[in-house]
Amino acid sequence: MDRVRDAVVSLFRVVVGLLFACHGAATLFGVLGGPHGGTVPAVGAWPDWWAGVIELGAGGLVAVGLATRAAALLCSGTMAYAYFSVHLPKGLFPLTNGGEPAALFSWSFLVLALVGSGAWSLDTLLSRLRRPAGLREPAART
Repeated sequence: MDRVRDAVVSLFRVVVGLLFACHGAATLFGVLGGPHGGTVPAVGAWPDWWAGVIELGAGGLVAVGLATRAAALLCSGTMAYAYFSVHLPKGLFPLTNGGEPAALFSWSFLVLALVGSGAWSLDTLLSRLRRPAGLREPAART
């Protein structure tokens, strides 16, 4: 069951990270349908440009599983900020204020920050490579 859990966590991480990175690419470069506001923000413009940088950069890190916990925590906070500053003033519930994606991303990244990157990640690979040879786990039998 642990192997299935690791596989599911890893696949969940890749999908959520890639989707988030796509939002960043759309915001920063006008690709994949372009930014939600319709125009690409100027470099350094608060908060849209910075959100795009976090979405693309940290989303990409989460997708490949590198510095996953820190990147996921940054992504979670970014989406919580977006929800409370942009969506909540429009209404209390995500269904009415358009904040469903922000809420789902925020909670998804919080879960990843808590459970980690899963077995199929650069974090796991690097930790295995750093262990002394005598402490490495034996290869799985097929």
